[in-house]
Amino acid sequence: MTQVDRNVMSTPQVLAMGEAMIEFNQSPTDARQYLQGFGGDTSNFAIAARRQGVSTGFVSAVGDDLFGRMLLDLWRDENVDTQCVRVDAQAPTGVYFVSHDENGHHFDYLRAGSAASRYRVQDVPDEALGGAKFLHLSGISLAISVNACDAAFDAMSKIRAAGGQVSFDTNLRLKLWPLARARATMREAFSLTDVCLPSWDDVTAVTGLEDRDAILDELLSHGVKVVALKLGREGCYVATPQERRIVAPYPVQAVDATGAGDCFGGAFVARLALGDDPFTAARYANVCAALSTTGYGAVAPVPYAEQVLQQMAA
Repeated sequence: MTQVDRNVMSTPQVLAMGEAMIEFNQSPTDARQYLQGFGGDTSNFAIAARRQGVSTGFVSAVGDDLFGRMLLDLWRDENVDTQCVRVDAQAPTGVYFVSHDENGHHFDYLRAGSAASRYRVQDVPDEALGGAKFLHLSGISLAISVNACDAAFDAMSKIRAAGGQVSFDTNLRLKLWPLARARATMREAFSLTDVCLPSWDDVTAVTGLEDRDAILDELLSHGVKVVALKLGREGCYVATPQERRIVAPYPVQAVDATGAGDCFGGAFVARLALGDDPFTAARYANVCAALSTTGYGAVAPVPYAEQVLQQMAA
């Protein structure tokens, strides 16, 4: 049996679609202990956008289990609308573990057959899509299962038909699908994308290109209207069909870059939804993402709008 969780908010300005998961991060002092947290690129995006002052909602499914309830509580605490989150009694909420050694971070996932991977075209929330300004997805949204991919493309088409826009982050995870399939699927996704938010490693693998302008040309050729190529410590390279500029990074003493790209994307789209041009939005998003790296985790250190604006004014 399946049910839909209801919240009291009206149709959000920005919807994010994908899989959220429960994280267990290995303790640096005791390898047998794990700290519980939250993960999921599109969930991080929705929370970051909400903290910048736009209404957001999540489109997905969670299991009818403790972990699913924890995620629903997280979104409610963050004022992210949950009316489009299905609760699936027949499938679990996804979980992943982060371990650490001298070679860095390692990720192990328990997500096969998860509630989010069972999301279908018939679950797509037509009414909410008809009232939203943006729908955000990522490569992971397309990769977790064939039916979830079909649902994602259906949602992309529907929001554009209703006059909204699609935001897409490449976020390539080759543990989920082979590169050839990722390339073919993402090329189709680009043709339905208005705002593309690729990171360097992902987009070079997907396009096979290494030149920044050639990458921008390729993405714009699919009909993308705005590209914000994330370059980490170098800032970002923003392009429209008429203009392109490097937007400088904001210098901070970073301690943890987990989720910084998701934070950038959420802040960037939030500012577009609030009326900024892409270059102004990118400057804001650079500051927001930089501030998020001064704390640990993907969610807790994401700044609120007043903090970002204060830094920009200073």
